[in-house]
Amino acid sequence: MTDDYIKRCHHFIFNKLLTKWADFGINKEFGYSVESLTTKWQVNPTGRIRLLTQCRQLYTFSHAYLLTKDPKWLAVLKPLYSFIVENYVISLTEHDIAGSKSNTKIRWRFSLDDNLAPLDDSSDAYALAFVLLSFSFYYQVTQDESAISYIEQTDSFLNTYMSSEQGGFYETYPVDKSMLRRQNPHMHLLEGYIAAYQVLKKSKYKDRIIALLELLKTHFFDATSQSLIEFFNNNWQPDQKEGHKIEPGHHFEWVWLLHQAYKIHDDESYLSIASHLWEKACEEGFDPKGGIYNQIHAHLNGVIDREKRIWPITEYIKAICVQCDHETSLKRLKGALDFMFEHYLLDDGSWNEYLDGGNQAKDYPLPGTTSYHIFLGFAELLNWHNNQHN
Repeated sequence: MTDDYIKRCHHFIFNKLLTKWADFGINKEFGYSVESLTTKWQVNPTGRIRLLTQCRQLYTFSHAYLLTKDPKWLAVLKPLYSFIVENYVISLTEHDIAGSKSNTKIRWRFSLDDNLAPLDDSSDAYALAFVLLSFSFYYQVTQDESAISYIEQTDSFLNTYMSSEQGGFYETYPVDKSMLRRQNPHMHLLEGYIAAYQVLKKSKYKDRIIALLELLKTHFFDATSQSLIEFFNNNWQPDQKEGHKIEPGHHFEWVWLLHQAYKIHDDESYLSIASHLWEKACEEGFDPKGGIYNQIHAHLNGVIDREKRIWPITEYIKAICVQCDHETSLKRLKGALDFMFEHYLLDDGSWNEYLDGGNQAKDYPLPGTTSYHIFLGFAELLNWHNNQHN
């Protein structure tokens, strides 16, 4: 990997992407991140401001500070953290805690409206994964003990109120057992618990990691098709209508996570599954014209959605950094970066969120959740490059 590639990626995330989001995407009065910006860097109201978006931004700026020690990221972090805990924490009611042996007294609301009033008070497992992730990184920056307390209470809430008798977690609280169940929140909970364990080194978080990976082995990973099944019924059987739809981007995301988990618990099956998921996504997930399909068929190997969001290729970059030997990594990384800078990343620090089936950019605003993907993909690339030279 030439220094020109590394410098270009470093410049894009720190001097363009994060600088622009800090300037235009962070509300200066209250400290929160907007949900969406137009491609001209103007606020794009969506009717909701999600906990998920706030936590992804908190993680991104925290990690950026850890890498650069640039005080301008710290200036974003503290008001954003305060906004999160002041606006999304909900006290559990007496009805909630009746019969519970847990000491936790709080949970997290899903969203506010554009006027910052509570909108959706349900708790969302996917969003809680990013509480774990972002607060773990925020604590590394600030040593703010309140972040540790919220991680502990979030873990307790998840395992007391949202755990399923069939394994894993329900999508939301209050629990609705009729809802389609997904692997995706569990993938991000794995990410969150890995971060929490790396910071706190508590055995219970290692146990959570192992339990989530057992769920992968018993339900999410289909050995017959070498696929990561996405959608299930309440008993973890593939959903009859949606169970055949798989996403190459999530295959790559799991590859990277399995390698991180292996460093904590050296179960060889993790690396074996990672290899199978890598092979499936590489064989079936790429458009011959370039780019990674949004969705393919688990069993028939056909393409379901030929469009291409930006995040799968960022996950591909992360997967390359852990899955391939040096020479293969160089070749694949150069190809991925060339495609990203040609089709997705724009000179002003913005990006194309979607390409159509012909790799033409679609007119689509900038979600506040996407910079997390771009940043982490390039941060892993920078880490890989540093390790190659040490």
